[in-house]
Amino acid sequence: MFEFWALPHQLPPQGAWKSWVIMGGRGAGKTRAGAEWVRAQVEGARPLDPGRARRVALVGETFDQVRDVMIFGDSGIIACSPPDRRPDWEATKRRLIWPNGATAQAFSAHEPEALRGPQFDAAWADELAKWKKADETWDMLQFALRLGEHPQQVITTTPRNVAVLKAILKNPSTVMTHAPTDANRAYLAASFLEEVQARYAGTRLGRQELEGVLLDDVEGALWTTGALEAARVERAPELDRIVVAVDPSVTGGAASDECGIVVVGAQLRGPVQEWRAFVLEDASVRGKPTDWARAAIAAMERHGAEKLVAEVNQGGDMVESVIRQIDPLVPFKALRAGRGKSARAEPVAALYEQGRVKHLKGGRLGALEDQMCKMTTRGFEGRGSPDRVDALVWALTELILEPAAHWRRPQVRGL
Repeated sequence: MFEFWALPHQLPPQGAWKSWVIMGGRGAGKTRAGAEWVRAQVEGARPLDPGRARRVALVGETFDQVRDVMIFGDSGIIACSPPDRRPDWEATKRRLIWPNGATAQAFSAHEPEALRGPQFDAAWADELAKWKKADETWDMLQFALRLGEHPQQVITTTPRNVAVLKAILKNPSTVMTHAPTDANRAYLAASFLEEVQARYAGTRLGRQELEGVLLDDVEGALWTTGALEAARVERAPELDRIVVAVDPSVTGGAASDECGIVVVGAQLRGPVQEWRAFVLEDASVRGKPTDWARAAIAAMERHGAEKLVAEVNQGGDMVESVIRQIDPLVPFKALRAGRGKSARAEPVAALYEQGRVKHLKGGRLGALEDQMCKMTTRGFEGRGSPDRVDALVWALTELILEPAAHWRRPQVRGL
């Protein structure tokens, strides 16, 4: 019985829900959970006994994906069914028929109108966040799900920032279970986990595809997920300068803001417009002032940074004092903000638009990138304070913007 060895996120929640969203990373066992749920709906105690559902809709991005993944895949309905309960596939009618007469019909999200007319008492929608016509297909499925006393549907998907998925999750009749890719490691090739974690762990894309986190790009944000993924590089070239920038938290403790600590290097060769920056690491921490001071100095040592720069608007002289408690000789520069966070961030965002800033894979930049995608011209639209973004802005201002402004400034000669 599947329920005896299933992972917690693969089991249906209790209660009279309408939609169950199984959201997880790649390989987290979502397909198996969907297939087993369909079996639990259509099968009775014995092979010929009726189940709770008699007509099921199977909806995927394309018809081929419904057939090859949801039905005949390694974790699909056919593979999960014992011989005496295994349904037959009628290719011409695109449907499964169980020994007890229950049926499941396959639909493509490219053809939402195909759902106009049929009616069902259960449905399984796979990878809904990838559907090109998601809104239309979902609406047609809801009109078709009208048989039985309490029709239900399960949605198995890797999260993406799409309106239909967010609307489903906000619905009071929706329940959700969640798991990262790693939760299903016992059934995944070790080489697969090593490869994807080495390539994507700590990135914003990794948070979506491996951790199964729904990332929300705020409308009007200065940065987007797509742009940041396009800025990803495997390694940095030889760098001319490296700095560690700190946006300090003045208080410590679990409820305090994080201290943003970001390491950035730059290649400053050729004309100003050819200067390039590389974000090497997000070393941000939450803790007492001495904790972030130690973390910042440790980041300097890891990367051979020449200088530590820190905003002192709130902490004043205390910021430098705390840092020098840890290392009295550290090269330090105090920075004071004369403009708001968004105003300071806009010229930095322009550097990204010009392709002049790259993000190093393996730099644990996922949380930083989350904050970046919530920073708008109106201000920060995430929770708390954008301390990581502030540190990034200070680093790029120190390495690129201020030197470039000085370089371009006309020299006034005396008479």
